[in-house]
Amino acid sequence: MKGIYLSSKRVNLKVVDKVNGGKADALNAGINVAKYPLFTAIDADSILEKNSLLKVVRPFIDDPERVVASGGIVRVLNGSKVRSGFIEEVGLSRKALPTFQTIEYLRAFLFGRMGWSELDSLLIVSGAFGVFRKSIVLKVGGYTENTIGEDMELILKMHRQMRQEKKDYEIVFVPDPVCWTQAPEDLKSLKGQRIRWHRGLMDSLLSNRSMILNPKYGVIGLVAMPYYFLIEMLGPVVEILGYVSVIGSLFLGILNVEFALLYFTFAVLYGIFLSITSVMLEEYNFMKYDKISDYLRMMLYAVLENFGYRQLTTWWRLRAFFGYRPKKNQWGTIERKEFNTKITT
Repeated sequence: MKGIYLSSKRVNLKVVDKVNGGKADALNAGINVAKYPLFTAIDADSILEKNSLLKVVRPFIDDPERVVASGGIVRVLNGSKVRSGFIEEVGLSRKALPTFQTIEYLRAFLFGRMGWSELDSLLIVSGAFGVFRKSIVLKVGGYTENTIGEDMELILKMHRQMRQEKKDYEIVFVPDPVCWTQAPEDLKSLKGQRIRWHRGLMDSLLSNRSMILNPKYGVIGLVAMPYYFLIEMLGPVVEILGYVSVIGSLFLGILNVEFALLYFTFAVLYGIFLSITSVMLEEYNFMKYDKISDYLRMMLYAVLENFGYRQLTTWWRLRAFFGYRPKKNQWGTIERKEFNTKITT
């Protein structure tokens, strides 16, 4: 640290000036300066809705003895109007890539995070918006500095610590508090993000592999960790091998075309069902978007993402898998826009 500055106008504001040591190091510095039992970590390219902090700390108030971390939902900011650091008008981006990511985020949070939270098996609290009990984070050594998946790594360390101490605890997802974040708008930035995410996932799973199928960690070790290992980490390898096998079988004349088409149709319809259901859940429960046309466009993109976009992101994840080097991965850079009246059209 080079210095700590206090505000003469806002007595609760402290600014820490430190040498660049990476995101995890910066977060650890902030934790050391924080003086309250709870702290929140928010990405610089993200904006909270009003009252989001009040909503995300509610689990700590309702169950102060058990809750050690909570996370809100992260939504795509692109297409919305921002003024003075607050969302003025929620809108859907007119560009394809951010719209595809809007569908992904809804599906991942409203199905994935909510489901794992109900099973007491949440392995990720988004690095963009999470609240943590400081004493537990200090006990596990804070954020791990030699990984690019520091958010997932922290949650796994907290699960490990609490299970080893045989404590009754809870890490929860709360769908009401919203954090709006900028999504990549070009293929280069999106590619870098997905490669980084997958390598971060691999870092966290492999460094905590002793928890996998270990009954000592309950449903975390027996269900959640194996799922993330087989489906999330190895999924791209299996999917690409499937495409190659189908094409090879077709050329060799050993493919049952009718069965293959039926299977492909079922898989696509299942994916469309999950995506459209996520959009419907958003509209029914939260109604963040005012325009009917935005929901209709999301429905359309929920169909279109199955024909090219998903395969592209799977290919990037496959490259991340084979290019992975333990503890030798870098964050890279993503093009961001300044927060102004309109983030993007």
